[in-house]
Amino acid sequence: MHIAIDARIINSGTGTYVAKLLEYLQQIDTVNDYTVLLREKDIDYWRPVGANYTSVVAEFDNYSFAEQIGFKKFLDVLQPDLVHFCMPQQPIFYKGKRVTTVHDLTLLNTYNSDKNWFVFHAKQLVGRFVFKRVASISNHIIAISENTRREYQEFSGISNDKISVIYEAAEAKHGAITPYNNLPFKEFIMYVGQQPDYKNIRRLMQAHQKMIETKPDLGLVLVGRMNPDTTANKLWAEKQGFKNIHFTGFIEDGERDWLFTRAKAYVFPSLMEGFGLPPLEAMAYGTPVVSSNASCMPEILGSAAEYFDPLSIDDIATKTLTVIGDENIRQELIQRGYSQVAKYSWETMARKTHAIYMRASRE
Repeated sequence: MHIAIDARIINSGTGTYVAKLLEYLQQIDTVNDYTVLLREKDIDYWRPVGANYTSVVAEFDNYSFAEQIGFKKFLDVLQPDLVHFCMPQQPIFYKGKRVTTVHDLTLLNTYNSDKNWFVFHAKQLVGRFVFKRVASISNHIIAISENTRREYQEFSGISNDKISVIYEAAEAKHGAITPYNNLPFKEFIMYVGQQPDYKNIRRLMQAHQKMIETKPDLGLVLVGRMNPDTTANKLWAEKQGFKNIHFTGFIEDGERDWLFTRAKAYVFPSLMEGFGLPPLEAMAYGTPVVSSNASCMPEILGSAAEYFDPLSIDDIATKTLTVIGDENIRQELIQRGYSQVAKYSWETMARKTHAIYMRASRE
């Protein structure tokens, strides 16, 4: 069988999912032929190891006419027996068998203030049509949490037998840690990731300013590329006169992981997530997690996090101070975190996904 995997998001915020899927698929399936579809900039980012895996450039922008027309023609020529679209954006008139992964519905339910209002809402309208259409044309849907499954079923009306929950995972990369040399604080809390509005970073920064009223040397480290949304948050914080906030910009994974191992807590204030991988990654490095109680977070993090109301600046500050101020609580959360991370496995994710391929190919 010839399986194509649409990996155009491999070097994006959800790219870990695709990279880990490919890593373990190459160990699991040495029989079927796989073609991995990448953007031109990522053709050297991922290289096949298995002899039955090849990579091909598929240079089509998300939610574009090129995706709907050019990508369809591309797949028609490729003639795979099955395509795994690792995100909902895909050519909806393609007639072949397909499996689609739905990570979350943030595109449909949020707006980011740094975007052009008209362009974003036009993309949102296209997204709503694509998300609904994908439910009917996919042979099977993979959701990465029960929360995503429930939201997508409510939106699309898809039946229970056509959608499966397959969890992601997290792991510590032991031996790959590199000191981050630009850290201006001895004691700090941290956040890792992109910063669109729904990530709720401005409330986190406001809560941090309340924290330094009682812990004046406490820093807040925000790790991630200086994209327009991150830059807007930095300028906003500077305009407010906020203190002790450090934006790292892009740093290597080893430096990020070094920060994980030294942070007093990882704080995750997001209003909406599909799975919420960064707090699990923090747990893998022994960092206690203080998290929003919204969306999928209680489902994924279980009893291994201290939860707050993400709309309450006071609650974010209070719960975070409680964790970093009590070593017994910190150690309890650290141990619970290790146990929680152990419940998830990238290999299990890949094996369950492979089983979906085999099932969908027979339908």
